[in-house]
Amino acid sequence: MCNHHDILSSNNKDLQQLEKQASRRDFLTKTSLGLGALALGSLLGTEKAWGNIKGSSPKAILDSYNRNRLGLPHHLPKAKRIVYLFQSGGPSQMDLFDYKPKLADLFGKDLPPSIRKGQRLTGMSADQTVFPIAPSIFKFKQYGESRAWVSEMMPYLSEVVDDLCFIKSMQTDAINHDPAITFLQTGNQLPGRPSIGSWLSYGLGSDNDNLPTFITFISKNGKGQPLYSRLWGNGFLPTEHQGVQFRSGKDPVLYLNDPENYDGTDRRRMLDYLGKLNGVQQDAYGDPEINARMTQYEMAFRMQTSVPEVTDLSDEPDYIFDMYGQDSRDPGTYAANCLMARKLLEKDVKFVQLYHQGWDQHIGCPGGVKSQSKKTDQANAALLKDLKQRGMLEDTLVVWGGEFGRTVYSQGQLTEKNYGRDHHPKAFTMWMAGAGVKPGFTYGETDDFSYNVVKDPVHVHDFHATLLHLFGIDHERLIFKHQGRRFRLTDVHGNVVKDLLS
Repeated sequence: MCNHHDILSSNNKDLQQLEKQASRRDFLTKTSLGLGALALGSLLGTEKAWGNIKGSSPKAILDSYNRNRLGLPHHLPKAKRIVYLFQSGGPSQMDLFDYKPKLADLFGKDLPPSIRKGQRLTGMSADQTVFPIAPSIFKFKQYGESRAWVSEMMPYLSEVVDDLCFIKSMQTDAINHDPAITFLQTGNQLPGRPSIGSWLSYGLGSDNDNLPTFITFISKNGKGQPLYSRLWGNGFLPTEHQGVQFRSGKDPVLYLNDPENYDGTDRRRMLDYLGKLNGVQQDAYGDPEINARMTQYEMAFRMQTSVPEVTDLSDEPDYIFDMYGQDSRDPGTYAANCLMARKLLEKDVKFVQLYHQGWDQHIGCPGGVKSQSKKTDQANAALLKDLKQRGMLEDTLVVWGGEFGRTVYSQGQLTEKNYGRDHHPKAFTMWMAGAGVKPGFTYGETDDFSYNVVKDPVHVHDFHATLLHLFGIDHERLIFKHQGRRFRLTDVHGNVVKDLLS
C-alpha cells in the first residue's frame, strides 16, 4: 500500500495508476452512495431530496447518505436555521425582564435565610456578613397583547414583545463564568465537548455548500470574561463541524486570502491532485480526519468567493442601517454583527452565533446594564423585525441569554442609586422567538426575590433538548461514539419543554 515516500517518488506510471485508483474509487463512491441517496429520496418522498443529490459532488452525496444513516430528522422540523445571541457575563434578570415590585419595600434588608436556603455563593460575596436586598432602580411596564413586563432599558425590544417567548425559570449547575458558559454552549462544564452548532452541523449537514454550516462573531472591543474558540469547537466530532469565526476588517476569515504575489490560478488543479493523494492515504489508514481536512480545503476554496460577497454590506439600504442603529455601520460592533447574521441566515447558514461581552456587573450594576442595553437592544429588536419582514422568522429560531443570572442582594456597598450583583445560577431569564416557539408567551416563575424557581423549572439540558426538537431531532438519538462511550449534547439528562412549542 502506498505511503508518503511512495507518493513523492512516483514516476509517471505510478501517477497514472494512482489516477486509475482514484477513478475507480470515485465510481464506487458515486454508485454505492448514490443508492443510499436514492433510498433517502424514497424515505423523504420529495422531489427536493433527489434534486439536491442529482448531479452533486461525491461529498454532497456522501453527506446525504450520512444523514440518512443517522435517521435525521427524526420528526418534522419547525426550525431551519438559528441565531444565538449569547450575552456573556450573565445579564441581571430582575433589571431587565423579571419584575419584582415587592422588593421596593425591602430595600437594604437582609435576604432571609429561608430564601437563600444555604445555596452556594461565589468567593466574591461568601464573606459578606449581610446580604442587603437591592431592588431594581429601573421602571417596568407591560407591553403588547401579551402584557409582558419589560424594563425601560429595553425600549426597542418592548415593541416586539409579542414575538417573544420568555423563559423566566432557567437553571444551571455552574456558578462561575467559564464552566457556566461551557455548559450552555456544549452541554458539559468541562472543556472538550462539541458545541451546539457542531452537533447540528453533524446531524443535519449544510444547506449552503459555499459557506460554513456554523459561523460565529464576537463583538469588538468587548471587555469582561474571556471567550475561547473551544466554545464553538467541534470537540470529538469531525473537524469540518467546528464553528468558523468571522472578524471585522479586511480579512473576515483568517488565512483565507491568497498569499502575496500568488494569483491562485492553479489552486483548483492543486486541490484536485491533493485530493487524489489524500484518497490514497485514506485507503491506507482509514482515518476520517483525512476526508475532513479535504472537506475544509474545498470549503476554503469556495469561501474565497462567497465570503467577500456575503460580508459586503454596501448594498444594504439606509433604512436597514437606521433600523439596526448607528453602530451597524461600524463593522465588528454587536449591531453590525446582527445585520451580518441576517445576511448569513438568508444564505441558509444553519447556525450563527453572536457573542457579546460585558454583562458581568459585580459593581455598578445599573450603569453596566444601561451601557450594555444601549449596545444591544435596538439591534436585537431590528433583527427580529428584519427576519419577520422577509418571511424568515417562521423558520428561524432566535435565542437570547447568558450563562446565569444575578443575585437580588447587593455585592458590596448598596446605595439608593447603585449596587452590584453576584452570579446566580438558580434562576435566570432567557427568551426565544421564531420557528416553532409560542409567541407572546411567558413560561416559568420565580419567587418574589427572583432567587428561586417556584414554577416550571427549565434546566440547561431541557433547553438543549427543546432546541434540538425544534430542528426535528430527538436529543436521545443524536449520538456519537467516542472512546467507547456514546455521547450526546444533553449527556444523560434533559426533557423537551413542550409547553414552549407552538
